[in-house]
Formats: sequence, structure tokens, C-alpha cells
Amino acid sequence: MVSPSRLLRSATRRRAASAAVALAALCMNSLAPAAEPMPVAIESLPPTGNMVSGDAYSMSMPRGPVLTPADPHPIPAVDCVNHCPPGYEATWNALGPVWGFQEWAQGEYVGRARLPHVPTYRLRVDDELDFVFRVTRDQISGPYKLNVGDEVQIESAAEPELTRTVTVLPDGTITLPLIGSVAAAGMDVGQLRGQLDEDFKKFFNTPAMTVTPIKVDTQLEDLRFTVSGRSGFGGQLLQGKVTPEGTIQLPAVGSVPAQGLTLDEFKVELAERYEEEIQGIEVMPVLRQRAPRYVYVLGEVRSPGRFTLEAPTTVMQAITMAGSWTVGAKIANVVVFRRADDWRLIATTLDLNHALLGKSPCPVAEIWVGDSDLIIVPKSKILRTNNFIELVFTRGLYGVIPFNGGVNYTVFKDLTPIP
Repeated sequence: MVSPSRLLRSATRRRAASAAVALAALCMNSLAPAAEPMPVAIESLPPTGNMVSGDAYSMSMPRGPVLTPADPHPIPAVDCVNHCPPGYEATWNALGPVWGFQEWAQGEYVGRARLPHVPTYRLRVDDELDFVFRVTRDQISGPYKLNVGDEVQIESAAEPELTRTVTVLPDGTITLPLIGSVAAAGMDVGQLRGQLDEDFKKFFNTPAMTVTPIKVDTQLEDLRFTVSGRSGFGGQLLQGKVTPEGTIQLPAVGSVPAQGLTLDEFKVELAERYEEEIQGIEVMPVLRQRAPRYVYVLGEVRSPGRFTLEAPTTVMQAITMAGSWTVGAKIANVVVFRRADDWRLIATTLDLNHALLGKSPCPVAEIWVGDSDLIIVPKSKILRTNNFIELVFTRGLYGVIPFNGGVNYTVFKDLTPIP
């Protein structure tokens, strides 16, 4: 005896198969011509996220009085994702009520939030950034190391005349009487005190040297002066631009790789580099201006040229920016040239004929444009023939040396053919 659960699963599979057949019937291969628009019932289709059957909607969604002109309501449309299975292109036969096509009667002119353009943005050449420098004042993990420019006070219990304040010179040393130059940069206070005790034992039995920091973090102060504009950079924020080699020049650390990194990854790189040079500083990179993106459109369009990509753009939108196609354009064979990440050239052809003529609601050839893409709208065969005739017969040899007269065939009428 067959179990009820097995009968239920079998019935479910049969219903799913019937729905798939009905769904495929509304779709066709992208190479086939589309039919004329006509609304059809789609209640036999499987339920989707934003598609509601007209009868089911009117029965299950009672509507009250319209209180505002922005009252949402379903619009007959074609969902290019949910109305067809993979491998098929929807036609106007799939037209049906779609919830969310027009949520606001005003057209939502403020713009939809949508999903992010890209899940992760990576820095590229010519991106401009602002760098916010902040003093952390966090406690460091180890003893402070003296830097060039730091000031310390040297005292001796055995010889009060040795008391003086000295500055760490650019060569990393301090100068004291009797012993001369002593290396100090890179040492902490305890290490320098021990070194001075050892050096002054040649002159005193118990030198009892004392080292007291007077001015420290001079490199940090110099960096702050640089960022605040006191050293000629100008402004409160330091600005940088990714160079063609993919780096950014910053004070104290020099050239820092940036291309291909996210802002978080670049922040970590900056923190590690500044930690090696100057402690107590935090650098926050902020993307101020993205590098310009362009698309190039030429061929049979009204205004060929270079156009800035200010938002996600498709091929048909790029053709629109170029003033639309002209009479005689072969829009069934639009060519797109693209450079890959390693600069090799790749190309494809797109059939936009049905889409641009309004015969296809979901053209599979409508792809997103990439930076520096070259879109060519070629001439049709008849236009190429017309251009050939104009070049040869109007501007060419026949136009310069016109041939007048005709051929008299009567002279051949009495000739006898050679056997």
C-alpha cells in the first residue's frame, strides 16, 4: 500500500512539472522573434517573490479607498527573472500583473535604494582620497624610544656641573662634556642612563647619572604640523591620489601600495607602516572622488564620442547617451570591445534588434558596460553598398571621367559565328 506522504510528493512533482511546462510556453529562445504584446493569465505559474496573479490578487487583496496618489497597485509587466526559467528569454506573451513595478504613482523620483553597486570596492588608479590623522594617546606596549629632535635633561649626583638639557641630533647622538658624542636615538631612558653611567666611570667612581625626558614625540608633532598645513601642504586633511603605479605618497612613510585594496585593507596597511615609524598616530583613509570611468561609442550613432559613466550603465543606455542609432545601423550586430585585467583585448557581439524595436522585454544581449569599453554600432549591408556606390560612382573614377554614349549592337548582326 502506498503511503499518503508518497502520494503527496508524487502529486507535488506533477504540479511542478505542469507549472514548468506552462512557464516555458510563455518563453522562447532568444534568437526567435517575439510575438505581439498580449496580456495572459499566469495563475498556473509557480509563485515568485514579486509576481501576483491578477485573479488571486483581486480576490485575496481587498482594496479600500485610495487615500493618496501614491497608493501602490499592480501594473501589467514582464519580470525578466521570475517569468522564465534559465536559458530562455521572456517575450511579451509573459505579460502579467507584477507587484512593485510602480510602488509610487509619482514615479519615485527620489530614486530607489536598490542593492549596492558592488559588494566590495577596491581602489584603482586616479582615485582621490582624504587622510584624517588623529593622535590616539593610547598607552604603548613597550618603553618609549628616543627619536631625533627629542630633548632630555642629563644630571649627575657626583658632579652637578654635568646637568644640562640636550637635543638628539639628526645623526641620533647627544653631546656631553668629557665623553663627547653618545648614541641616543632608538634607546629608551633606562638604556641611555646605563650607557652614560658606563661612559662616565672613566672619570667618576659613582657617576649616578639621571636621564629625564623633556620633549618627546617630536616626529609625531612634525607629522601633525605637516598635515595641518604648517609645512606647506595646506588644509586640515591631507589629500592623496593613486598614481599610475598603484601607490600613494604620504609623509613619514613614503610610497604606500593602494591599488586593488579595499579601504579597510588600506587602513590596516597604513597602520602597520606608521607603527614602524611613529607611534601614537591613527590614519583614516576616506574615498573623496572615484577615478573617472568612460565608455566610447562610435559608428552609426548621432553623437559618437566619449561619455562619463556616472552610474551603472547598459549598452542600450550608452547608445542613448550617443544620441541613439541612425538610419542604416546594424543594431543586430553591435560590437563591444573590452580590456581584461591583464590588458588583453576581448570582444563580443550583441543582438539588440528586438529590444530596440520594442519586440523583446527581456533582451539577454543587454549587458552592463565596463570602464573603457568601446561600443561600435556598425553599418547595415545596404548602407555599406550605398557608401560603395557613392565612393566609386560619385566621388571616384566615374565621377571624374564620366562615360557618355552607348554601344551599337547593329554592327554585329551580319557577323557569322565561328563554327
